[in-house]
Amino acid sequence: MEWRDEGIVLGTRKHGETSAILEVMTRAHGRHLGLVRGGRSRKQQPVLQPGNRVDLLWRARLDEHLGTFQAEAIEMNAARLMDSAVAIYGLQTMAAHLRLLPERDAHGGLYEALAVMISHLDDADAAGELVARFELLILDELGFGLDLGECAATGTKQDLAYVSPKSGRAVSRDAGAPWRDKMLALPAFLQRGSGLRADPVALDDAFRLTGFFFTRHVYEPRGIEQPDARAGFLAALRRHHAGLKAIGIENKGGAVQ
Repeated sequence: MEWRDEGIVLGTRKHGETSAILEVMTRAHGRHLGLVRGGRSRKQQPVLQPGNRVDLLWRARLDEHLGTFQAEAIEMNAARLMDSAVAIYGLQTMAAHLRLLPERDAHGGLYEALAVMISHLDDADAAGELVARFELLILDELGFGLDLGECAATGTKQDLAYVSPKSGRAVSRDAGAPWRDKMLALPAFLQRGSGLRADPVALDDAFRLTGFFFTRHVYEPRGIEQPDARAGFLAALRRHHAGLKAIGIENKGGAVQ
């Protein structure tokens, strides 16, 4: 059996003296692993770095076998991403989230989202927003998507300020006011069509929101912990914002121009 597809490298691990097990997110075959013979060679190692986009040929005798990959570079992103702690941890975080999905299940939308995000991950001011939105996509693919389009109580689409921790649905400021201490904040930049950018406070609210539902629906039921990479990503973001503030540059949020 064989197929050809393009993929984004998520990681590798050593196999024997010269080979490597390659983990990729592919366009049509989902997250997939395969053996790359000679994957630890000087020629192959630069190609197999996380974040690179590669052309893949997979072969195996039976579909359920690990199989072998032949990988050729399409887009070498790794060197650019390695210069930024935010980008490195961001990519590791997204890879950890993708591992929550069944291997070899196709998720074309996630592949496209990942490809777009990798193009911008080295922009630390954009990376926080991108990863927060990616977490919402993962929750949706896992069957725990949040309904942020209208107020659960009134049906209005205006002034949505909270998310119910019970239902995962948006609630308007007025309707949620009596229970605001029990609600999760809904940052405006996550609302579809808002055109707003996120400031550090909005990013903290966004990751608190997604983290709450990951813990409730994914981590606790599976008996696993939040990925270390996610904590590293959030810490790198805070260092970035603290550095900007120290030199008098701070993202206040606002409309995208």
